Amino acid sequence: MQALNSYRKHIVTAFCGLLMAISVSGRGIAQENPPAGQMDGWFAELADPKNDNWQRPLADIEREWSKSGSPAFDLLLKRGQEAMQSGDIKAAIGHLTALTDLDPDFAEGWNARATAFYLAGLYGPSLSDIRHVLALNPRHFGALAGLGMILQDTGHRDKAIKAFRASLAIHPHQDSIRHALEELEKKASGTEL
Repeated sequence: MQALNSYRKHIVTAFCGLLMAISVSGRGIAQENPPAGQMDGWFAELADPKNDNWQRPLADIEREWSKSGSPAFDLLLKRGQEAMQSGDIKAAIGHLTALTDLDPDFAEGWNARATAFYLAGLYGPSLSDIRHVLALNPRHFGALAGLGMILQDTGHRDKAIKAFRASLAIHPHQDSIRHALEELEKKASGTEL
């Protein structure tokens, strides 16, 4: 039995080493960055509240954000997201922790794990991951919205308002965030809902 466990450890170690070698060697090959300034253009289109075609730049931005530069890391992100969608938050956190450990510079890995932690009711770890996201990608409107939701849930109304406003300044087409902001502003002004 002990020999079998030792054999399994060697297999897992070898597999992890292979995974890392493939991931590192694939970095930069799998990821094609948009032309210089293209992201800025997409963000400008998205920020226009009168743009009826805002879904296109949003899709372009989210597609770029989801590229880690490594097929193996992209797979970890996908598995984490699928686990969240199926309600297996523990598995999602496991996949996404592996991703953030292996690629700490990939903002979307941190964002996905922040979401999983939020869904698990673990606000402290979620806030910590949101900090990582915003340090790597200050325009991450989803992380700002998530920050606002946690602040709202924990009774920090004024800070939640600021986070929601920051998120909407980048992506003004988030109806649920706009609605949450309006409710908080009404409460702050003393207006009955």
